[in-house]
Amino acid sequence: MTRIMTTELTTTRLRLRPWRDTDRPAWAALNADPAVREFLGGTLTRAESDARLDSFQAALTERGWGWWALELTATGELIGMAGLDPVDEEVPVDGIEIGWRLARAHWGHGYATEAARAVLAFAFDTLALPEVLAIAALGNTRSHQVMTRLGMTRLRTFTSPDSVVFHIKNPLDVRGG
Repeated sequence: MTRIMTTELTTTRLRLRPWRDTDRPAWAALNADPAVREFLGGTLTRAESDARLDSFQAALTERGWGWWALELTATGELIGMAGLDPVDEEVPVDGIEIGWRLARAHWGHGYATEAARAVLAFAFDTLALPEVLAIAALGNTRSHQVMTRLGMTRLRTFTSPDSVVFHIKNPLDVRGG
């Protein structure tokens, strides 16, 4: 198997980077918070959290993109994750999904939107994707607001799983080149 160079993304305040073993405690604490996991099927054990981190890092290593660790550049603190991934099989729509998850202490600071803008730029400029999807539970209004701030529009609503799909087209495709 050929190893692909994992991309890192940076913004004014954030760095999206590969995962490190030192991220495990903060990642596990984030996944143990019921408020953070409210729309994600419940909290995770430390072992489940570690397994997710391992799978995220494996995808980054394999593809060069995926769910990146999200840290504050000023402090190096892990505050969550953001990135891209193929849509899960149980969702009745195909495509590449953008997503984010932040520790509760970092909600309301614009980090999700800032990270997502960097991810969208990568998706369109580097991967040349024609469209990016975002999927959130019907009641997850915080994520819906981020999607709206990104310029995404509602595409579909599903009742099983109960979720809303937003999408955004590649601006180059819209302009014709």
